Amino acid sequence: MSAPYPRARKRFGQHFLEAAWVARLVNLADPMSEDTFLGIGPGRGALTRVLAPRVNRVIAIEIDRDLAAALPATVPSNVTVIEGDVLTISLEEVLAGVASDTSDGERHPTRVIGNLPYNISSPILFKLLHAADEGRRFSDATLMLQKEVVDRMTAGPGSGDYGTLAIQVARVADAERLLTLPPGAFRPPPKVTSAVVRLRFRAPLVDVGSPEIFEKVVRGMFLQRRKTLANALKPVADALGQLSAVVLDQAGIDPTRRPETLSIDEVARICRAML
Repeated sequence: MSAPYPRARKRFGQHFLEAAWVARLVNLADPMSEDTFLGIGPGRGALTRVLAPRVNRVIAIEIDRDLAAALPATVPSNVTVIEGDVLTISLEEVLAGVASDTSDGERHPTRVIGNLPYNISSPILFKLLHAADEGRRFSDATLMLQKEVVDRMTAGPGSGDYGTLAIQVARVADAERLLTLPPGAFRPPPKVTSAVVRLRFRAPLVDVGSPEIFEKVVRGMFLQRRKTLANALKPVADALGQLSAVVLDQAGIDPTRRPETLSIDEVARICRAML
């Protein structure tokens, strides 16, 4: 179906997926007829047009006003197009009426799908992690991202890619790499390789004491990931009125280790010792 869509805009990081790869992405998401999907960045609607006939409803958030205006005429009637920035829009308000659309009237977790703009993929990921509400608002997300971001999401302790993103994801979701795509899968082709990851949201694996302190500790430590824990943790500990040596002793962690060696359970012990 042709449509008077504008050309891809660099400022929005737009790269549109070719049809063959769209079908693969939708199949990987494994949509069911009762599902409601939140689509992030539907673009010209190629993925939305394949997904919508297989599900109950699609709510698509598009930042490009021209694309958002053109989409409703080319997608099925069970698609709601919302013009806005997913980083600033209230997802709670967007999904407020979803429960009334289900056959039993109960609120079921929404599913997420999207080809995320590479220039803002990390902020979108963190927003989804916070908004998922331990799987009650979002059950899962099938996302296309820059391969390097997926590498960092799925990395384990001790690897070069392991850091803030892997730890924050692992606390509230299980991440699984599903597919790697070459630049030629898009128009225009990006300069990077892409990958598809599935996040399954759940309750936290460990008690971190305070999510706010957890974020400060993780971000602070990995700003200085090559330093020993005693030194890497010091700025965060000082800001919270603690001594890094005392915190690590209480957590039972060797102060000569480096942040990239810590398991999420060990990070949680450090956070609890900060309280």
